[in-house]
Amino acid sequence: MAGANRRQVGARNIADNTPKLKWLAIFTRETSRAKLNAHRPRSPNIMIVLTPPRPVLEIADALEDAGYEAWCVGGAIRDALLGHPDLDWDLATSATPVQVREVFGSRRTIPVGIDFGTVGVLDRAGTMHEVTTFRRDVRTDGRHAEVEFGVSLNDDLARRDFTINAIAYSPRRNEVRDPFDGRGDLARKLVRAVGDADARMREDRLRALRAIRFAARFGFTIDPPTYAAIEASAPFLRRLSPERVKQELDKTLEQVRCPSSAFMIWQSTGAFGALVPALGQVAPDALRVCDYLALPGPATRPARRAIRFAGLLLSLGAKAAEDVLLSLRASRHETQAVATLIDRWQSHGPTIADALVSGGSIANVDVRRWVAVIGRLQVGPFMRLATAVWHAARNSGVSAPPAGAARSLYRRMLRVAFHDPIDLAALAVDGDDLRRAGVLPGPGLGKILQALLAAVLEDPDRNTTEWLLREAKRLHAQHAS
Repeated sequence: MAGANRRQVGARNIADNTPKLKWLAIFTRETSRAKLNAHRPRSPNIMIVLTPPRPVLEIADALEDAGYEAWCVGGAIRDALLGHPDLDWDLATSATPVQVREVFGSRRTIPVGIDFGTVGVLDRAGTMHEVTTFRRDVRTDGRHAEVEFGVSLNDDLARRDFTINAIAYSPRRNEVRDPFDGRGDLARKLVRAVGDADARMREDRLRALRAIRFAARFGFTIDPPTYAAIEASAPFLRRLSPERVKQELDKTLEQVRCPSSAFMIWQSTGAFGALVPALGQVAPDALRVCDYLALPGPATRPARRAIRFAGLLLSLGAKAAEDVLLSLRASRHETQAVATLIDRWQSHGPTIADALVSGGSIANVDVRRWVAVIGRLQVGPFMRLATAVWHAARNSGVSAPPAGAARSLYRRMLRVAFHDPIDLAALAVDGDDLRRAGVLPGPGLGKILQALLAAVLEDPDRNTTEWLLREAKRLHAQHAS
């Protein structure tokens, strides 16, 4: 009876907030009929919004048929209610890990986190879905938790970080369980901790960074007690491993369209001061550069995140940026890519910007020289970063190259990069050709090759074997005399 009363109260709260929920178009295709009544077991709106994929339903059905509860939980529920596609559905169950493995057999299960109650269950296509036993924390040190099983779904939801992540859905019953009004907070666009905000932050210090990311990703605000708990948690964030901090930065750059909205909160709450001191006092305009760089998107474009990292760390300079990434245990490849891009910008960005701002005609030879020093394969990342820097500057009232001029230069640089001879490998002769022509091996040969490249950059028509060998002999004779 008490449960029914709670569901009725929850239904009244949702009904009272119906106008606020209209922005959640996914609650129904007919917004004039949009109401979410969790106490009605066959709500059509729930069926429209919360439609787990067939493999998830089959796993849930197998657990229910074996006598256990099975609920879809976590981010998939939140994202479905917000209308976000490409969901990763997880399940929570009353079955223990041993019982889950008994239901599906050893060939279909992977003990991905047995100590924490999580078993990976393979569907018919071989895709793994996480199934976690209802649990609650017994003790925690802010990084690792010791849990116990044999608790209820409500106990399990009570241990979660934020109300918007503490919503569960039963496909079998077509019932939503929302004991902390997560749906109401979705409507209010609010990130709020479950229960005592300070206690939630003490249980896992990473929650402070997750709250900031959720708020920035969805355009939500953080409720005052939760924000205060994040500020109070800042001195203890150093307990987090560098890998976990790097992962949270990665997710912010990958998921948040304007990540400066998150990084400014990192700064104001003291998170940057504790975790990335070099970014603790940088100007807001410096944090906004990555807002103008494209989201990483599909896995086929992994370089985009590195470019966004370069935008975030650009104001620090190449050496300091490299030090930050090394301290965060970034991969060698990513560290080198970011540091190289920032170094190229420091060396050539201001010169290119001055040329564009002046409004005069830029000679082809200058474009070829820029592409040669930036690198054929670095032109795209360099110009995307440059365009972001200039866009951020214009929006801050600072003089910067016009967008049209930047686009025009970008097109010219791409044409040069893939059509003109701009590096030693593109010359019509190589070191062996010069030795056969009588140029002695040694440092002088390398200098002659560089001189030939400089001549070809001035005039690509010179890139013929005949002209280059004649010029090489002249330079060699000049050096010998």
